Amino acid sequence: MDYKKFLYEQKKREKALKSKATKVVIKEIRFGPNTDDHDYEFKKKHAIKFLTDGAKLKAFVFFKGRSIVFKEQGQILLLRLAQDLEEYGKVEQLPQLEGKRMIMYIAPKKGK
Repeated sequence: MDYKKFLYEQKKREKALKSKATKVVIKEIRFGPNTDDHDYEFKKKHAIKFLTDGAKLKAFVFFKGRSIVFKEQGQILLLRLAQDLEEYGKVEQLPQLEGKRMIMYIAPKKGK
């Protein structure tokens, strides 16, 4: 009976620790390689809101069909976003091409 009580209390402790753990929320923002300025600004506002709320941001450029030719434009777009969001978060992973997506992660700053 002692062992059963020990197991019960151990499960109880693990459950309490699990409930106190912070859950990481990842929000995504999708761009095209030829995203216009107005669309960029609109998505940037959403990115700022996500970062100030404390969520991580996964920004990616999706290349459809033959638009993979514009890899440099996609990278420039993501680096521009990183520069614009510098005061709200820091870049966790620089733009990296994975298949048809170029992905970049931004983590929120602690002070915000």
